[in-house]
Amino acid sequence: MTDNETPDEAIEETDTSETRNSEPADSDDGNDESVITDADEDTILYKRADLEKLRQENGKYRQRAQRGEEYAQRLHTELVRATGKLADPTDLPFDEAHLVESDTLSRAIDDLLTRKPHLASRRPVGEIGQGPSPSAGSVDLAAILRGKAG
Repeated sequence: MTDNETPDEAIEETDTSETRNSEPADSDDGNDESVITDADEDTILYKRADLEKLRQENGKYRQRAQRGEEYAQRLHTELVRATGKLADPTDLPFDEAHLVESDTLSRAIDDLLTRKPHLASRRPVGEIGQGPSPSAGSVDLAAILRGKAG
C-alpha cells in the first residue's frame, strides 16, 4: 500500500493479483456454475460441471478395474479347482501369470505340492469297496416269488 492509496484500493489490488480465482459464470444461460480462471491470461481452465463429470467417469473406470481384478481372482480359483490337485483351491496364491499359460499354473501347483504335500486333494479314485457295486447277475423277480410260494 502506497501513501496515495486508500486501504480499500490496496485490498482490491491483492484480490486481482491472485493467480487463480473462482468466479461465477455468466448467468445469461441460467447456470450458476463456478469457473476457475487464470487471472494472468484470463483463460478458462475448468468448469465445475466438466470437472465433476470427469471425476465420475474416472470413478466408474476405477470400479470397473476393481471388478476386473475380482473376476481374475475368481477365474484363478476356478482354474485351480478344475485341476483337482488341491483340496482347497485358494491355497495357491493369486498370480496373473497363471492365467496366461496353463503350464505355469500346473508348475506352480506341483511346486506347492512338493513343498506342502498335505494340501493335496484326498479324493479317492477307483474301486475302494464302498458304495453301490455292479451286480454279478440279473435279477428275476418271478423266480423269487415262485421260490417263496412254494
